[in-house]
Amino acid sequence: MGRAKTLAKAESGAFDTWRIELGGVELAADRTGVLFVSSVRTLIVSDLHLEKGSSLARRGALLPPYDTRSTLRRLRLAMERLMPKTVIALGDSFHDGEGGERLCDDDRASLATLQKGRDWVWVAGNHDPVLPPALGGDRAHDWRHRHLVFRHEPSAATSEVAGHLHPCARVSRDGHSQRRPCFAFGSARLILPAFGAYAGGLNVLDPSIAGLFDCEPAVAVLGRRGVYPVAARQLRPD
Repeated sequence: MGRAKTLAKAESGAFDTWRIELGGVELAADRTGVLFVSSVRTLIVSDLHLEKGSSLARRGALLPPYDTRSTLRRLRLAMERLMPKTVIALGDSFHDGEGGERLCDDDRASLATLQKGRDWVWVAGNHDPVLPPALGGDRAHDWRHRHLVFRHEPSAATSEVAGHLHPCARVSRDGHSQRRPCFAFGSARLILPAFGAYAGGLNVLDPSIAGLFDCEPAVAVLGRRGVYPVAARQLRPD
C-alpha cells in the first residue's frame, strides 16, 4: 500500500494535505481535490468538466449555467495557495469537444489568467480528445515524471496517476453515513476525484475502481475542512 502521512493538520481531525508515496515520487493529496508534486511545483487536476451545464442545456436539462465559473474559482483558490509553476489538467477538462468554444468571455479571461506565467498541459480525455488551440497551453496524451505516468483513464500499467472514474466514498461513522469525493490509491496507482462542480461520482467499492487494486484501495476523503484518511472498515456501498 502506498505510504501516507500528514503534512499539515487542519481542524477537527482533517488535514490540509495527505502525503502519498507512489513510484518513488512524493505526492500531496490536497483538501481541494487536486494533487501536488512539490518537488517540481506541479499541480494535477482531473475531470473539470467545464461547460457541462451548457452541454446539458442543449439537450433540454435546465441547470444553473454557472458550473464553469464555480469550478475555475475553486481552481484559482487552490493555485493561489499552492503556487504551482506547472498545471496538468488530466483529461475531461471540458464536458464535450465543443465546450472550449462555448466559454463566455469572462470565463475565458479567468482561464487565461490562471495560465499566465506558468506551463499548462491539457491531457486528452474521453470527453475532450481534441481542444482548440485558442485555449492556450500544450496538448498531450499523458505526462510523465520520473517513474510515474499521469493519464486520463486508468490502464493495466503500474505507477500511474489517473482520473476518469470520479471516485467517491460512502463513509459510515457513529451511525451516520455521508458520500464524498475521494482520492483512491494503492501500491501501483492513484485515482483523483473529479474536480468539476457538476461532476458525479462512483463508489470506490464498485468493481470498476476496486478491481484496479490488489486489495481494497486506501482512501482520503474530501471533507468541508480538509482531507480525511478513512479506514476500509468505514466504507459502505451505495
